[in-house]
Amino acid sequence: MTEGNFVDYIKIYANSGNGGGGSVHLHREKYITKGGPDGGDGGRGGHIILRGNKNLWTLYSLKFKKHFKAEEGGHGGKQRSSGKDGEDVYVDVPLGTIVRDADTQEILFEITTENTEQILLEGGKGGLGNWNFRSSTNQTPRYAQPGIEGKEGWFQLELKVLADVGLVGFPNAGKSTLLSVITSAKPKIADYAFTTLKPNLGIVEYRDFQTFVIADIPGIIEGAAEGKGLGHRFLRHIERNSTLLFLIPADSDNVKKEYEILLNELKKHNPELLDKERLLAISKSDMLDEELKEELKKELPTGIKTLFISSVAQQGLTELKDTLWKMLNS
Repeated sequence: MTEGNFVDYIKIYANSGNGGGGSVHLHREKYITKGGPDGGDGGRGGHIILRGNKNLWTLYSLKFKKHFKAEEGGHGGKQRSSGKDGEDVYVDVPLGTIVRDADTQEILFEITTENTEQILLEGGKGGLGNWNFRSSTNQTPRYAQPGIEGKEGWFQLELKVLADVGLVGFPNAGKSTLLSVITSAKPKIADYAFTTLKPNLGIVEYRDFQTFVIADIPGIIEGAAEGKGLGHRFLRHIERNSTLLFLIPADSDNVKKEYEILLNELKKHNPELLDKERLLAISKSDMLDEELKEELKKELPTGIKTLFISSVAQQGLTELKDTLWKMLNS
């Protein structure tokens, strides 16, 4: 998937179907010239339904089709026959999609599980036929209800990537390289900042055929919580991760300061992010000998477990996966 194909924000217009009108009909057949009312009810209009699809990773499928209109309900007929219900329209969205009213910004619902269906707009109810209005004082009513009109409106869909572990770090910290080594994901990798402009997901194969999902979140920069760079778009994907893996390269000028800046950006965006379990990995550690590692350990932040890893040299990756697995299942 190319960078331009990752779409995590889209607005759509939806219009549910009108309900069918009830029928005004009097029963007629041979030898019965003045039968009673037998007009049937109208069918309901079609719903607009959003459905979770685990095979979708982005809202890209909605980029070129943003208008959805459901079918109208059929009108009632004679002999109390009801009109046909309008056909529902299903819109598949990736897991982790939040749906808001575009005008009020109110969150209507979230879709986080496969095949979950949520009615975005209900179709209009069908009108009652004249058969429903007969009484002892009005035995041949010649009126019926019209169908209720469907609903319409603009809606905002936002995607927050669903993953077990979120990779957090400054641009060019080695997150994409790590993801490419411990999973089968193929993110874009280059030696310059902001190589990654979209979250990349990869499945880590663990022991006994068990797996967990890790997400390479695009690099955070200082001021991201205020929207600097693509701050808000990056940070919201971290909210879904149960564990955060901070990645800071061994050649950083000050590991502790970088960690505190990253932590502060998360706190400013959403203080609840600090409640998640955290692990710090020092990447590119193949550049360090044992003496340098001991010196670096004295400068590491306290209160967080730290591992030394190298994606290129394949160092410390087994311990990293073991640690993450324990954190996810503790």
